[in-house]
Amino acid sequence: MSQLQQYAILFGLTVGTLGLVLSLYALARAIGKTRKEPGKDVPATAGQLSRDPVWVRYHARYTTFALLFLAFDMEMAFMYPWAVVYKEEGLVALLDMGVFLAILFLGLLYGWSQSALKRQ
Repeated sequence: MSQLQQYAILFGLTVGTLGLVLSLYALARAIGKTRKEPGKDVPATAGQLSRDPVWVRYHARYTTFALLFLAFDMEMAFMYPWAVVYKEEGLVALLDMGVFLAILFLGLLYGWSQSALKRQ
């Protein structure tokens, strides 16, 4: 299969996908009726009307929660491919992952020492 044929298949799939999405959107607009309901325009939290305005500022302490979440989320993203190549690489891969986890653990200890894990 030549490179031109591969691009033609990719272009056809892209056009087909866009056509499907647009046709489903047009079908939903044609069949579905829109109703104006006053409750749709009001911001709600878990089914209850919100007391606070929509554009509230979050406290700066939430950034530490977000950074800790990202750190451990990335840990999982790196551990899956590592588990795949662990058999081939052996001890070198084990040491590399040990260093990576040690650095993350130091970050966790730092967050713990700064009371970032305390619920307020």
